Amino acid sequence: MNWARSLYSLGTWLAQPLLKRKLRRRARAEPGYALAMHERFGRYLPTDLGHDGRGQWVWIHAVSLGETRVAALLLAALRRRQPQLRLLLTHSTATGRAEGAKLLQDGDVQVWLPWDTPGAVRRFLQQFQPRLGVLMETEVWPNLCAQCQGAGIPLVLVNARLNEKSWQGAKRLRALAVPAYSALHSVLAQSEEDAQRLRSLGAPVQAVLGNIKFDVQPDAAQLATGAAWRVASPRPVLLLASSREGEELQWLAAWQTRPRAQAVQWLIVPRHPQRFTQVEQLLTQAGLRVARRSLWGERLPPSQGQTQVDVWLGDSLGEMALYYASAHIGLLGASFAPLGGQNLIEAAACACPMVLGPHTFNFSLAAEQAIACGAAQSAADIGQAMDLALDSLENPAALEAARQYALQFAQIHRGAAQATAQALLALPGQA
Repeated sequence: MNWARSLYSLGTWLAQPLLKRKLRRRARAEPGYALAMHERFGRYLPTDLGHDGRGQWVWIHAVSLGETRVAALLLAALRRRQPQLRLLLTHSTATGRAEGAKLLQDGDVQVWLPWDTPGAVRRFLQQFQPRLGVLMETEVWPNLCAQCQGAGIPLVLVNARLNEKSWQGAKRLRALAVPAYSALHSVLAQSEEDAQRLRSLGAPVQAVLGNIKFDVQPDAAQLATGAAWRVASPRPVLLLASSREGEELQWLAAWQTRPRAQAVQWLIVPRHPQRFTQVEQLLTQAGLRVARRSLWGERLPPSQGQTQVDVWLGDSLGEMALYYASAHIGLLGASFAPLGGQNLIEAAACACPMVLGPHTFNFSLAAEQAIACGAAQSAADIGQAMDLALDSLENPAALEAARQYALQFAQIHRGAAQATAQALLALPGQA
């Protein structure tokens, strides 16, 4: 163990009490964080053991909700080729674990990824002894990578991305980052730009296969319901999708100074469920009328007569296709605060053109491609984004063209899930 990883390991070991405190605090808002906390430290109950799967597991780590949905696309492609695949699925967030539970079949196991201390990682690997490890997108942990290499477990980073900001941070910690990336068995990158950055850190990039997110197939029932809502609404529907903390306040300030914006129906969908009530309170305290999605069930949203509201609040999980299909056009959350943007590919697959803020570094290539083909527009701030979206509503022909461009953009980039599954199963011992 080099000096950098020794110091890092000491730090993660000393931080364990802080981690426990953080998890208990998070559990007050999201009870899922209180589930099986012992697994976070590499300790398992008899019901978790899965002895009969040792040496057979294909282990996939999907840290949170977005990565779990990408993992679902890859897993479907793997199971088409290996129907008897035994899945070991790990996560780090409550929303990721809840979504991952939907992917399990008989014989599969789901646990938390342990905190990256040497002891916890060792117990995890000794317990499950996976035949293959798959990390989704960015999850490279120094002790995890080193111990998988030492145990002879091929660990592959798939749908791999490394934006400029993260790359600069990793270069500042080269003594820790380079051994971690070098310990990976192979890397399957989203783009050539990602591949170049990863290679500079010693990552063994095997191929550039594109972005698995493009293989998403939106739920047909949600699309139909959303389209019905859009047609039934007496006012055009504008969406603020996957908004993050501070962005609703920006939106409110822009909305209050734009009469045009007050004449349309807004749909706001916060990214994190623990913020649903907070966002509702922000809006109602400003005098806006709000209707929460969870309260109207299968009925059409409140929109007419005495029930007319200013904002539909999307306070449900797993219904983004419904929300995108409900909207004529949308604003992309996490792109108006310096957070790197959310995934705009699902919006495109639902034929919802988007207006992007200035911060799209997490999905820079997809953002550039979407803007170039007419599926998206860019704005300097949320006020300008609102104006662009409202202008689009006044040109129905151009808006319909943008909807078709969005669909085409999503369709022409598909195929990465199948290519990734093929590359994984071509590894020695995986056929």
